[in-house]
Amino acid sequence: MRALLRSIQRDERGVSAMEYAVLAGIVVVAVVAAGSLLNNGTTGLPGLFKNLLTTINKAGTPPAGA
Repeated sequence: MRALLRSIQRDERGVSAMEYAVLAGIVVVAVVAAGSLLNNGTTGLPGLFKNLLTTINKAGTPPAGA
């Protein structure tokens, strides 16, 4: 019986699973936070892409008279 208790006490597989669970929780919180910050109407992610596409279109347009 003591040998069984010692083997359970020294077994660290459960610790690894707990670490992965904590890490997964942190990732979920980060994704939710980033999503809520980037989805803020016109200033969020859609606005960022609109500004990016406008800048690219301006850069790709040749100057007048060229």
